Amino acid sequence: ALTCDHRLKYSEITYSSAKIPLELNGYVIAFVTDTHEITDEDLQKVVNRINDRKVNLLLLGGDFANTAEYMQNGLAILSRTVTEDGIYGVDGNHDKFWELLPAMKQYGIKPLDNNGLYIKPGFYLAGVQDLWIRKPNVPQAVSDAEPVDFVVLLSHNPDVSMQQDMAKVDLMLSGHYHGGHVTFFGLWAPALWPLKSFTPYGQKFMRGWAKANNNVDVFVSTGIGYRSTPRVVAQPQVVVVTLTAE
Repeated sequence: ALTCDHRLKYSEITYSSAKIPLELNGYVIAFVTDTHEITDEDLQKVVNRINDRKVNLLLLGGDFANTAEYMQNGLAILSRTVTEDGIYGVDGNHDKFWELLPAMKQYGIKPLDNNGLYIKPGFYLAGVQDLWIRKPNVPQAVSDAEPVDFVVLLSHNPDVSMQQDMAKVDLMLSGHYHGGHVTFFGLWAPALWPLKSFTPYGQKFMRGWAKANNNVDVFVSTGIGYRSTPRVVAQPQVVVVTLTAE
């Protein structure tokens, strides 16, 4: 991890695959999710830090805000991120998608809504609707990708990856669980206890790397914001993924 803004961690990870085109070796993707009630000042610090890092692509994982004002301000700030290939995002369970998707377009952020597109030759990006309030459809989102393509899927809720066919997906990026939000020493999150209604998968997707259907790699970010309850040993993070061709 790099240095922190108000305990915010910048996690640098690498992802290697034989399907990553050689031309994309060293390609850098920033992933920001669950901004919620982060202040405009702190969100601008995140954008400044990402701009200093010089990324090729910014992906946004949903749960932008809890009010329309927060959403508009947040999108305006996030849109200042400088990238080579644009900014893309999906909706989360706290987003009013009927307001969010048009607002994203207004600020030049491209919503992924059970669809996908080629970012570069051989690199396909897809995104799905939120699992809790809409109807995500992974096969539909990746239907235009070829088997030889490197496919990244964006889904706010990682549980989707256990419930749908992931055969065409290589890497999925998600958020939603805030690293458990309130944990005991970062090891146990009461909210993710199997008898709770949040998830049938316990702590499988609490944070970091996991395996999904079709043995697909999933990385779950703890996100950068919080709602009404402060985090307890669930450090917020911005994720920076560097692709390496094998």
